[in-house]
Amino acid sequence: MSLPRPLRLLLLVALLPVILLALVHVLAWNPAAREEADVSCTGQVAQLQPGQALKVMTWNVQYLAGKRHVFWYDLPGGDGPDERPSSADLVRTLDEVVRILRDEQPDVVLLQELHDNAKATDYQDQLALLQARLADLYPCSSQAFYWKSAFVPHPRILGSVGMKLGTLSRFQIARAERLQLPMLASNLLSRPFQLKRALLVSYLPIRGGGELAAINTHFDAFAQGEDTMQRQVEMTDGLLRQLQQAGQPWVLGGDLNLLPPGQFEHLPDDQRSWYAADSELQDLARRYPMIPSLLQASGVDQARWYTHYPNDPAASGPDRTLDYLFYSPRLTPLASQVRQDDTLAISDHLPVIGRFFIPSQE
Repeated sequence: MSLPRPLRLLLLVALLPVILLALVHVLAWNPAAREEADVSCTGQVAQLQPGQALKVMTWNVQYLAGKRHVFWYDLPGGDGPDERPSSADLVRTLDEVVRILRDEQPDVVLLQELHDNAKATDYQDQLALLQARLADLYPCSSQAFYWKSAFVPHPRILGSVGMKLGTLSRFQIARAERLQLPMLASNLLSRPFQLKRALLVSYLPIRGGGELAAINTHFDAFAQGEDTMQRQVEMTDGLLRQLQQAGQPWVLGGDLNLLPPGQFEHLPDDQRSWYAADSELQDLARRYPMIPSLLQASGVDQARWYTHYPNDPAASGPDRTLDYLFYSPRLTPLASQVRQDDTLAISDHLPVIGRFFIPSQE
């Protein structure tokens, strides 16, 4: 016996939320708090040597989009005109990133905002594209997603997303792990589609014993009014303390979306709402050496250490520091810089470079 039509309609309406939640669950990506990350090494790969020099670069490459666009999320209010780079932009920017990496030839490269299977970038696997062009320099890599969904129902996306951290290395990576960072607060429907920021920890063996931990990350943005940034800093600090207690050398690099003290006041008023006047960065800067140092990033020559050039027509050049290298006190610093002169048209972030001595065996 069939149900009366009004009852059938009522039942369908009642089931719609369940169907919607089931669909969201199918489309969602829910990584574990701690999980193994993908590592690839080809051929016989050398190990780090005690006492050797090590050159490290961190760079948010902005999914190879270049600097010819103002994207929808780039302006306060989310009303930027552009939704994606052109295919020509992607080709041009890949060439430019390869040029910089071949010129600098860092031993370890920590890259953020690499797309993989995203509608906005022609479904490219951008880490694979870089590996193919740089295989002679970087036989090893590790990677970890921090945004992934088959479909995001945002009106400016309406398609698949995929974004990951990628680490390239001239030296052997024995293993890597992905550690989930604390997330922004969100509702039940939007949470599955939001970014799930992470730490990508790659372990590079040192000949004769021990390992160097190379940590790659990209902290949240647009998080003011919540304690998300503080919780991400605290979790990162907890990992660094564990490595310190174990006597293990480490280097951490990435786009932290945190200002150093003294730069908040230099920002235009409409940009300040994205940051805390009393920056959460200080909790890390007080405990660990970093590039740029607080003195460099807040002093009279701070412009040399700006790492972010906003995709905003009002910005005429880099105007703030958001990207850093932190390093273990067991590493001896040799040199550091932000490469600004020929990178301004490649990404909205600039590469930060540090050179260190790895400790000799005791």
